[in-house]
Amino acid sequence: MMFTDLNQLRTFVTLYELRSVTGAAKRLHVTQPTVSYSLKRLRERFGDELFCREGNDMVPTAKATQLFGPLHNALAQIDATVMGSDVFEPTGFSGELFLGLTSIGEQTFLPPIMTALGRAGADPRIQVERLDSDEVEGGLIRGTIDLALTVSRIATPRLWRTHVRSVEYVALSSGSHPLPATGPDMFEGRRFVRVSARGGHVYPVQALTEHDLMSQVVLTMEEYGTVPAVLEATDLVVLLPRHVAGVFCGWFPRLRIAELPWSGHSTPVELYTRREASLSQAQRWFRSLVLDAVAADEYKS
Repeated sequence: MMFTDLNQLRTFVTLYELRSVTGAAKRLHVTQPTVSYSLKRLRERFGDELFCREGNDMVPTAKATQLFGPLHNALAQIDATVMGSDVFEPTGFSGELFLGLTSIGEQTFLPPIMTALGRAGADPRIQVERLDSDEVEGGLIRGTIDLALTVSRIATPRLWRTHVRSVEYVALSSGSHPLPATGPDMFEGRRFVRVSARGGHVYPVQALTEHDLMSQVVLTMEEYGTVPAVLEATDLVVLLPRHVAGVFCGWFPRLRIAELPWSGHSTPVELYTRREASLSQAQRWFRSLVLDAVAADEYKS
């Protein structure tokens, strides 16, 4: 395939990721007619429609989905070869980076990320975007965020992902109102806090429902931020990830962690970015830094 066709292939990859002619044109810094012309040539070359318009979206055909992975990887390899001699230097870097986190992610992951940035000598302008679980893929693909950490499993070829840490839930309550020893009746007569699952943490609702404890929920909240203060002042109980409970106990030493009488394992925290061909050197560096800062030892390369 001739070198001049690379722009068409880059158009294909970008259109597959964004599902929008307008969005592809904006990212590639070309006009919409240029994208449309490239798509026409690609359709002729591959003998397939590749994308069909459904409402405002350009939905890929089965052929387009088959082509995306190999073509994306080929472009990423070409870009890596061309830019191989250019080493990104984080010292003094002051560009903008957008990080997608849930409220619980802000509390547990943001401190080590900012510490790691300081050690690297970088001084970027970090903007944290609070995303619901169903907004992560769209935010990354549109480029409104550069990286996201979430427990929501997003199965799509458009994104790069890796595990960050396992998630195991525990119960947290005040030391003034401790839970009894772990057992099937440990929650008898206890009242619960339930936090919205918008950020992807669906395990608590599932567990409370499965074990007939939803009737004991007396407080429903949108965010986790004030949960430890509420627990310390009351006899309420909350179910939350062990690593988060550890952070809360550091802030409020009178809180106590209790093991659950059933399995507390849930979906792991995963780190998501766009795929290689769509990342700048700064974004690749930021991904590596965040992974090293927040990943559990078993997930570090």
